[in-house]
Amino acid sequence: MIVEAAPAKLNLALHVRRRREDGYHDLETLFAFVADGDVLTVALAEAESFTLTGPFAGGLMHEGDNLVLRARRAFAESVASLPPLAVTLDKRLPVASGIGGGSADAAAMLRACARIARTGADEARLTAVASALGADVPACLAGVTAIGDGRGDRLSALDGFAGTPVLLVNPGVAVSTRDVFAAWDGIDRGPLPTGDAATIAREGRNDLAVPAKSVAPVIGEVIDALDQLAGTTLVRMSGSGATCFALFADAATRAAGAHAIGAAYPGWWYLETVLT
Repeated sequence: MIVEAAPAKLNLALHVRRRREDGYHDLETLFAFVADGDVLTVALAEAESFTLTGPFAGGLMHEGDNLVLRARRAFAESVASLPPLAVTLDKRLPVASGIGGGSADAAAMLRACARIARTGADEARLTAVASALGADVPACLAGVTAIGDGRGDRLSALDGFAGTPVLLVNPGVAVSTRDVFAAWDGIDRGPLPTGDAATIAREGRNDLAVPAKSVAPVIGEVIDALDQLAGTTLVRMSGSGATCFALFADAATRAAGAHAIGAAYPGWWYLETVLT
């Protein structure tokens, strides 16, 4: 049996540049990852099976062909053959929430397949498969702080913020990335700042925050609530939303912030964790 973590992804900064001929936009983003997320369990079996568990399993129950199954199939077609597998996804992260849940799950499946087939996790064909599955999947496969450009899938690793306390908050709404991009005003506001990760995060922005608020106004409420907490060093929306996050100076202020959010907004999901 193989157990693979599928940690949540954060975009500490996300700059949207020109629209490409393939329909995607050129992006420049600072990826980071946290210590917690979904969990994928894979075991050899007599017949293929896929089971969903966890608090957010319901959000995927009606998906006929999710990214985990597509990743397993793409690996077998492009990298190496696989025996029948029993796959269980413990879905702990909200669905369609801007923190790479599906991409992280697909990346975890690719890593598990590589272990089963005894191919290298950094094998070039595995990276190509990850890129074909989605723009965030290569970053989730690597799982390290990195600058991403192109579609966000060309990666340059850099030193990050390991151990930094972070609070993730989602107001319980699923946001369509397509709808958010459709609401973006199309203005290129320039590249990521240069410098170390702290400088890029501090001086960067998320160009999708304004259109995301127009799609789901509650995102503005989340950001306002996080801005009011003591001890935060950065507050921002991740990806195309609706999950927002706050970095904290220490674990005690993060815990106080989580308590305040939970008390004031009992219907919101939140997660206390750390950057890795």
